[in-house]
Amino acid sequence: MKTIRIGAGQGFYGDSLLPALDVARYGQVQYISFDTLAELTLAILQKGRAKDPNAGYAKDVVPAMKALLPLAREKGFRLVTNAGGINPPGATRAVARVAQELGLSGLRIATVTGDDILTRLDELTAAGADLHDKDTGASLSTVRDRLLFANVYLGAEPIARGLAQGADVVITGRTTDTGQFLGPLQYEFGWGPDDHDQMAAGILLGHLMECSGQVSGGNFSGDWWNVPDLERIGFPIAEVSEDGTFILTKAEGTGGRVSVETVKQQLLYEIHDPGTYITPDVIADFSRVRLEQVGPDRVRVSGARGRQAPPTLKALMGYSDGWMGEGYVSFCWPDAYAKAQRAEAIIRRRLEMWGVRPQEVLAEYIGVNQLHGGLSPAPDPELSEVRLRVAVRTGTRDEAEKVAREFPPLLLSGPPTASAIGGTPAPRELLGLWSCLIPRELVEPGVKVVVEAVEEVAR
Repeated sequence: MKTIRIGAGQGFYGDSLLPALDVARYGQVQYISFDTLAELTLAILQKGRAKDPNAGYAKDVVPAMKALLPLAREKGFRLVTNAGGINPPGATRAVARVAQELGLSGLRIATVTGDDILTRLDELTAAGADLHDKDTGASLSTVRDRLLFANVYLGAEPIARGLAQGADVVITGRTTDTGQFLGPLQYEFGWGPDDHDQMAAGILLGHLMECSGQVSGGNFSGDWWNVPDLERIGFPIAEVSEDGTFILTKAEGTGGRVSVETVKQQLLYEIHDPGTYITPDVIADFSRVRLEQVGPDRVRVSGARGRQAPPTLKALMGYSDGWMGEGYVSFCWPDAYAKAQRAEAIIRRRLEMWGVRPQEVLAEYIGVNQLHGGLSPAPDPELSEVRLRVAVRTGTRDEAEKVAREFPPLLLSGPPTASAIGGTPAPRELLGLWSCLIPRELVEPGVKVVVEAVEEVAR
């Protein structure tokens, strides 16, 4: 039975490149897939594009390609990434420039577009799409004039299409996290939309691998202290069979751990209904998945089931939603917590004196309640130190700026032992997120996959 080895190269924008290099050098893989996008990431990329229209993609694709393209040429593996963000052509041009600098002529790059629907909203509405927010039911007209981006989650099919056209690198925009891993399997095994169980197995594999080291011992809440060599954690590698069963492992000699427990924890991560895991490619049922330890750092995964893909695709839109101002101040023993509480009261009162009426205020005591909020126990009276953070949401940048300005005066005019770390944070524009469901037949005809050699792309 044919098998394919596919490795994880990235779990988020900013992930370490070192484990991906181990996958490339020692993993004996045919593919390395990178998941760089979260819903928050699109907002970050939009802020970059607002400053530079050529930006809008995950910039760590450049150092990643500089390190991996020579190895890919040497060892013959292919690369799949959604680092295109909200500007896949821009990412393609950046990768083409890297290939030219490295002297890698003839590199074929597939660019997937069509997920960006910002300019198509009127057309989609006229065709019958319901663009009301699926959580609140609000009309898009309430934020339409503030929209900054609008993208649809695409599935794995355009990735498979790019690979079928001979691409060495596939660059997408807002495809699903799991699609980066399912796409190569669709291409290699010829799975189609009606191969529900196999497609669901590919989605399960993608879900387990999309968070890089999280399935191989990273962020493990079991006996984490026994997980070896996390400084050289091995990103997961899957040995996948045509029937959809696979073994999760990692490159020999790397750190971390692949066990039933680490895999089980990732399996449950961000799963709402395990019997109905909805993706553009298939609705997967993970309720009967079986995990078996079949060797050191080797877990066999089977039992995924699937049914027909949904008739709609999720769209995510971002809109301008005010400004955030924030500030920090630290206090030490004695009475550290009481001093921080008094400082919070001073900040709130001074904002009132300035006439600032925040839309929302968040006060956190780092070391006391930042993680668990009201569920946190009362702090030890002998607490060594506390760091206060106050963040507010306002309608204007000017109001947000007033928040940070009131923190430095606390050093001389507030409770004793105040100290600061770093400068005054600049106000940040906030983006709200809007989601809706769009009939897939209104989106998929506009999805394009263009494969070009470096010599053509870089001109």
